[in-house]
Amino acid sequence: MIGALTILLLFQLIGEVAVQLSGLPVPGPVVGMVLLFLSLRWRKVLPDPLRATAETLLSHLSLLFIPAGAGVIQYGTLLADEWLALIAAMVLGTLITVAVTALVMQGVILIQHRMRQDG
Repeated sequence: MIGALTILLLFQLIGEVAVQLSGLPVPGPVVGMVLLFLSLRWRKVLPDPLRATAETLLSHLSLLFIPAGAGVIQYGTLLADEWLALIAAMVLGTLITVAVTALVMQGVILIQHRMRQDG
């Protein structure tokens, strides 16, 4: 488990360094996660220790929401003052996410359909 956690943290560090050096407007852990995904796709196998560690982390994912809940309580008055902007941002963000997801899915389906016709 320690080795698998080391791998996960190493990829996060690589992502952070890549973002700092390149100036990409993307969080470092996201870049690290993409790099981990690509390396696992290249290997074509997910090591059992990494699988077990990921499953353990995911089973405790709800604990990551505790700081957010504490922030809501701490900044309750600010949230009450800015509720309209927050609601608008959440609704607009959700609609944009759904639209982009639908467009990407249509593109993937179209590519798969073309690949079946060619091959």
